[in-house]
Amino acid sequence: MTDQPDQPYEGYDPYGQQRQTPQAWPYQQGYQGQQGHQGYDDPYAAQQYTQQWQGQTWETQTHAQVPAAEETAYLPPQGYEVPPPAAAEVAGASASASSSEYGPATLAGNARLTEAQRARAEGRSPIIEPGLQPAALTALLGLLLAGAAAVGTYALLVPLVVLQAVTAAGWFRLNGMWPARQGIALGFAGALVADVALLVSDRSTSAILGTLGVWVLLALVLQLRSHADPDERMYGLMATVAASALAIVAGGYLAAEADAVTVGAIGVAVAILARAVPLPTTASVVVALLAGAGAGVAAGALTDVGTSGALLGAGAAACALIGHRVASYDYPSRFVHFTAGVALPLAAAAPVVYVLGRALV
Repeated sequence: MTDQPDQPYEGYDPYGQQRQTPQAWPYQQGYQGQQGHQGYDDPYAAQQYTQQWQGQTWETQTHAQVPAAEETAYLPPQGYEVPPPAAAEVAGASASASSSEYGPATLAGNARLTEAQRARAEGRSPIIEPGLQPAALTALLGLLLAGAAAVGTYALLVPLVVLQAVTAAGWFRLNGMWPARQGIALGFAGALVADVALLVSDRSTSAILGTLGVWVLLALVLQLRSHADPDERMYGLMATVAASALAIVAGGYLAAEADAVTVGAIGVAVAILARAVPLPTTASVVVALLAGAGAGVAAGALTDVGTSGALLGAGAAACALIGHRVASYDYPSRFVHFTAGVALPLAAAAPVVYVLGRALV
């Protein structure tokens, strides 16, 4: 024991901080004022002038400021459970129909329905026809084919290549497969190969058949190398083969007689325009067939086809209406209407134009 005078207890300072003036002790007063607990005594109040700190306090030096409540991330409320939906709510949510692409989401986890599936479930038709604007584009492309055929074979290649490209793209989009660049490119490449083969073989139909067989085998090999699910691979195979076949078969305009192409393309153009007139379906189909036959007669009078143009125009119009019907299936989008809706009527009419043209001209 030493005989030294009592000294105030200064506490343990583990950080070796220096002393500072009493004004550097704002933490305790600010904390007590923010908490609002005035009834509690401060055990260190008597030492506020003896236990003094210099520099920044430990709290302000080592702790970052807590952000405001509105700046922090949202935390969902806890402590309770969401009650399961009532049966009436689930049934009502699943049966309501909306104008969006898919049906409303349900708490029960029901699968979303497309507009076509909902239309079938409600007894409505999933058919939406392309309308007047795509029909006008089909008529324009048909007239270009007719005029180019009258000029020459190489002039016919320009609108024919456009028709084949739009056919391949439209078929993939019609099947809900977009973007499908590989399939579209493969189908269009097959059409180009068929066109070159037709020109080299002096417009022999064996060029179309040979290219079609090779492209079916090529599509099969590519799909077998795919790592997708078996169902998806089969669906992609069917879409690729169909798109390639339609684009290649459209090359029948290049193999057909020039006068037959002129008559058939004009018959398709007039028939599709007549089909776009707002009439009942049965009446519209009859009017379109009659219009195609009449256009065939008029175009046949300007060529060597003669009155046989009525049969050629009516046959081309019938095939064009089938292509038009296919492009209207399953609630197609506007893009489908301006691709498949434009190209399929002309592509579907190409075989009939070739066959009837060989028989009648």
